[in-house]
Parts: sequence; structure tokens; C-alpha cells
Amino acid sequence: MIKLNLPQYEFRFLKHNNKTNIFDEFRKKYIQLTPEEWVRQNFLKFLTVEKKYPKSLTAVEVSLKINSLQKRADIVIYNINREIEIVVECKAPTVKISQDTCKQALIYNTSFNAKYIILTNGLTHFCIENTANNIDLKFLPQIPKFNTGNL
Repeated sequence: MIKLNLPQYEFRFLKHNNKTNIFDEFRKKYIQLTPEEWVRQNFLKFLTVEKKYPKSLTAVEVSLKINSLQKRADIVIYNINREIEIVVECKAPTVKISQDTCKQALIYNTSFNAKYIILTNGLTHFCIENTANNIDLKFLPQIPKFNTGNL
């Protein structure tokens, strides 16, 4: 897999039917290793190791319904009141973070109303602060660390 713009972490891998799988510590199972999954697993480690977000407040592939369509958010982090605080949209490293990516995350956030929306392809990361229901958005220079006083 491609080297990402994140610290390097250790992962468990398993070959099955000529496919490589990576162990997902959150879903507690091996998942087929795709470029997007590589980004998701590395970003999960980044959030829990570097930014100190507790695993107990972090969920992967959270279902949501938009109109009649069933969708999934890649990563969701809850605050200590179990309200969604952060929504993360992961893309493969070859996928440019574009206006369409941002639009997708904002559409998801109409269901979640998270305070932060993070977009990443493992190489480029954007963090958007949502201060008023997806109307007042501010790009932040970095991803905030976990802080129980703020959550």
C-alpha cells in the first residue's frame, strides 16, 4: 500500500483467497484491504493515538438514511454525551479531495449535525468546523485533539 501523510502504525494482516485483509480494531474483524480501507485504518489510528480520541467513542461505517437512500459514514466520533461530534469521510489516496467530496460529507452531516467534518485521502486532510447547521463553515488549520472539556 502507498505511504500516507500520517505517522506509520502497526497493523495485523491476513491473506485469504488471494486477498489481503487488515484487522479492524473497531469492528473486531478482518476487512478486505482496499486503498480506501488503508486510509480509514490509518486515520483511525491517527485519531486514537495522536489526537487521543477514545476508541469507546469511535464508530466505523455508521449507517444513515438520506431521503430513501441508505448510506454509511466512514468514521464517526461521539462526545461523552453520545452525540456525534466528528464525521470523517475517507477516500482512496488516488481520489482527490474535491468540492464533491466536501458536498458528500456535508450531505451526510445534515443527518448528524456534527461539530467537525474531516475529509481525508490519507495524503491531504481537511477539517471543517460546523458552527451553525452546515451554514457557517470554517476550515481549521489542524484537527483538534480530544478534550473532555470541549466534548
